[in-house]
Amino acid sequence: MASNDPLLQPYTLKHLILKNRIMTTSHEPAYPEDGMPKDRYRAYHVERAKAGVAMTMTAGSASVSRDSPPVFNNVLVWKDEVVGWMKKLADECHDHGCAVMIQLTHLGRRTGWDKGAWLPSVSSTRDREPAHRRFPKLAEDWDIARIIGDFADAAERMQAAGLDGVEIMTHGHLLDQFISPLTNDLDGPYGRESLATRMRLTLDIIDAVRRRVGDAFIVGTRFAPDEAETGGITEDMGVEIAQMFKDSGQVDYLNINRGRIHTDPAMTDMIPIQGMRSSPHLDLAGRIRAEVGMPTFHAARIADVATARHAVTTGQLDMVGMTRAHMADPYIVRKIIEGREHDIRPCVGATYCLDRIYGAGEALCIHNPATGRELSMPHVIAPAVESRRVVIVGAGPGGLEAARVAAERGHRVTVFEAADAPGGQVRLTARTKRRAEMIGIIDWRMAQCAARDVEFRFNSWAEADDVLALDPDVVIVATGGLPHKDILPHGNDLTVSSWDILSGDVKPGRDVLIHDEAGDHAALQAAEVLAASGAKVEIVTRDRSFAPDVMAMNLVPYMRSLQDKDVTFTVTWRLAGAARSGNRLMATLATDYSSFTRQKDYDQIVVNYGTLPNADLYFELKERSQNRGEVDHQALIDGRPQTIRTNPDARFQLFRIGDAVSARNTHAAIYDALRFAKDI
Repeated sequence: MASNDPLLQPYTLKHLILKNRIMTTSHEPAYPEDGMPKDRYRAYHVERAKAGVAMTMTAGSASVSRDSPPVFNNVLVWKDEVVGWMKKLADECHDHGCAVMIQLTHLGRRTGWDKGAWLPSVSSTRDREPAHRRFPKLAEDWDIARIIGDFADAAERMQAAGLDGVEIMTHGHLLDQFISPLTNDLDGPYGRESLATRMRLTLDIIDAVRRRVGDAFIVGTRFAPDEAETGGITEDMGVEIAQMFKDSGQVDYLNINRGRIHTDPAMTDMIPIQGMRSSPHLDLAGRIRAEVGMPTFHAARIADVATARHAVTTGQLDMVGMTRAHMADPYIVRKIIEGREHDIRPCVGATYCLDRIYGAGEALCIHNPATGRELSMPHVIAPAVESRRVVIVGAGPGGLEAARVAAERGHRVTVFEAADAPGGQVRLTARTKRRAEMIGIIDWRMAQCAARDVEFRFNSWAEADDVLALDPDVVIVATGGLPHKDILPHGNDLTVSSWDILSGDVKPGRDVLIHDEAGDHAALQAAEVLAASGAKVEIVTRDRSFAPDVMAMNLVPYMRSLQDKDVTFTVTWRLAGAARSGNRLMATLATDYSSFTRQKDYDQIVVNYGTLPNADLYFELKERSQNRGEVDHQALIDGRPQTIRTNPDARFQLFRIGDAVSARNTHAAIYDALRFAKDI
């Protein structure tokens, strides 16, 4: 049946008919193997195609040259073997009516000479990019000629693979380094003299690509019409650049970004995280579309359907990118079509996905563990053959995920929770206003459980008899952990935990030491609370860098919150003891690098050392269970059911998940839950 929803209307891009207005823009989830988009990579994109997205853009970005080595595990399109792998991906996505494109780039200085083949990086400037720290050489004429040819070769390979088009990436990469007045130190035809000379390389590449692939192939570009930095590309200059693309007659659409990406703060302003303004660059995309009149695409924290619909309805965009949103829920389009927008798993802006990539990891959604694991984990839960009785203890993110999945399987589920509300540590996290969106992880699961008649028993400290009284077939202990504070040789009774500060159970001191052994969010959140109260705060860590588990983009708002206050960071030191010193506390600080110690007085000492498992109930039930708590690790890894029966006369299987096992994180708890519950 035809729909009047603006998001579900088809869009014609040149000869290509896109079945709706929703796309995923190019991004690199870091799933390639040996630079190739193999089975895992393909399954990730095919899942979104199957779920209804009109276009999936692969790679973020694919590297066209040997001297553009893959710092984000990029697809290597300078290799001929990539054609076969991309053809498989394109064919499978096309089977679901989904168009496929790929973003091509040369990273320029946004990489390192000590990657890949150890060739010197090349740019229009000798200055290093702060984010990647390696100094490039100035491009020579033969570099420029070679790179132009590399782009054309790569585009020809992608056309041979059956893709619908290519997107030429300028933003922050080599081409943008040439275009921006901030990063072009060259003389001559590609030099800094004018916008025309700075744009020449990009236009020459687009011309070479078009001559190679012909007119019946989509060629677009992703660029930033505004660098949002003094001396850089301005909005008016950006409009002029967009007009140059249009006047070339070679570009089929514009994909709009704003800002720079050379530092973590700049990247975070371009791709906002939780607590920051949603869709902050939509106005710029709308201006470019209105003044230049070209098909316009854009993505930057357009996380909800209402905003996406507004962007299309008001004519600001032709195609709306919901990229992180589709990592949280690849089935957005299908749910819109089926009138189930309320079922869409929300992107909470945690940006666990991107921070893992920039930390040389792989993209994972903080609360959808099936993303990137499509070969072993389901996005859609299949019903079980028979209904069973499942008891879950703990209503944190892991317990709620287990309840949701078990209920979707058709089981009868009861959840015990000692507190008066669900959420566990996520509820503590969400007390910080900037991170309040994290509660969406809990709210979505509670709504899903309510729709499936999950029974909740709050204010219930479950004991073994309470669980056994329900005659369960499966028991999942998701009781989380409690702060691990007693870690010192002496003076543990004089310290408080980061949880004490975040919960408000302990009032902030005036001169405070935070000893951070965990390197996670809790220490920095506690520092925010303390600093906001007017306290002087020193964060001490034995690591050589502070808060390593917070990672790049999430660190930015902490620094913006803390750097204008009396907060200092001291690395390579650790708290070795505490003692009273008059009406103050004397901390003994030691180092792993020598036997040297020093003492310093504070009003308050806060310890952040993760959690200890709250697992008494698990051990009470262990010997009464079929598997005695044992887990078949290989089956867990492979996504197969747990079948261990070392105690066959027992009635129920027993599993524990999340921090009830060991101190980890939200994603780990939810992943544990899905792995066990999907096979009950």
